[in-house]
Amino acid sequence: MKTVLVTGGAGYIGSHACKALKDAGYTPVTFDNLVTGWKDAVKFGPFEQGDLQDRARLDEVFAKYQPAAVMHFAALSQVGEAMSEPGRYWANNTGGSLNLIEAAVAAKCLDFVFSSTCATYGEHDNVVLDETTPQLPLNAYGASKRAVEDILKDFGAAYGLRSVIFRYFNVAGADPEAEVGEFHRPETHLVPLVLDAIDGKRDALTIFGTDYDTPDGTCIRDYVHVCDLVDAHVLGLKWLEEDRGSQVFNLGTGSGFSVREVMDRGAAVTGRPVPCTTGPRRAGDCTKLVSGSTRAITDLGWEPRRSDLDTMIADAWKWHQTGHYEA
Repeated sequence: MKTVLVTGGAGYIGSHACKALKDAGYTPVTFDNLVTGWKDAVKFGPFEQGDLQDRARLDEVFAKYQPAAVMHFAALSQVGEAMSEPGRYWANNTGGSLNLIEAAVAAKCLDFVFSSTCATYGEHDNVVLDETTPQLPLNAYGASKRAVEDILKDFGAAYGLRSVIFRYFNVAGADPEAEVGEFHRPETHLVPLVLDAIDGKRDALTIFGTDYDTPDGTCIRDYVHVCDLVDAHVLGLKWLEEDRGSQVFNLGTGSGFSVREVMDRGAAVTGRPVPCTTGPRRAGDCTKLVSGSTRAITDLGWEPRRSDLDTMIADAWKWHQTGHYEA
C-alpha cells in the first residue's frame, strides 16, 4: 500500500480525504498541528503532530514514512481573519507550504495534490468561473494560496515536481456513515450554522444582506459535498501516478444556492424551522460566486454524485446529531 502524507488530515476535509484514501488502498499519514483540527478525527492511518513551519519535523516525518505523494490541505482559511491578520496567512499558508514543498523535493516525493481555493480568482460576480479566469485575489487568504500555486509551478520546472491543484468554494455535507464530519470552533460555515439554529445550539442564524440582486435578495454560493470533493483528490493522485502532467481543476456545480435556499432546504430535510435574523452586508461579499467543473468531469472523470443540496444537508444533519470531537 502506497503511503500518502496528508497535511491537515485532522481537519474537516482532510479527515474525509484520509477515509477516501484508505478505501482506495492507500495508507494516509496525517500531519497536523491541531490548531483547527481534531485528534479524534484521525481514524484511518498514523498521526504525526507537527507544524508546517518546522522544517526539521517535516524532514523527520518524510524520512520515517517515505510517502509516495503529498495531499496538502493544512491552511488558515477565514477571510475576515485574513483581512485583519494577513501576516499569519502569509507565514502559515505560504511559508509553511514552501517548507513542505522543499521537504518533499528533498525526500524525492514528487507527486503533490494541493487544496487551493476559488478565492484566488477574487471578485467575478455573476459568471461561472473556470480555470482560465484571471486570478485577482482580494485578501491574504486567496493571495497566499495563489502564491503556493506559483511555487508549485516553479518547483515543477526546477525539480520535476508534479502537481494537481484543486480550486473550490464551499464544502458541505459529511461522511454518510458519520465516522467523521464538520466540527469547527468557532463555526463559520452556512450549513452547520443552519443546523445549529435548527437544533437550538444557537439562538438564530444571521443573514448578512437581504438586498442582493438575486431572486430572493440573499447571495448565492456554490456548494460541493465533501465526499465528492475528496473523491476528486484521489482521482488527482491517480492522475499523477499515471504521469499525465501537472494540472489545475475547478470543482463546483456551476449553479449555486442562495442563503435562503439553504435555509429552506435545511428546514425541509430536518422537518424543523430555522430561527433567523437579518443583518447588514459583510464587506467583500459578492452577489454570486459559482465554479464550473467541466475540466474535472471531462479530463479527470470526476462525478459529483452527492452534491445536491438535500443530500449535503441530510448527511451533515446525521453527523450533527451524533458526531463531535473532543479537544
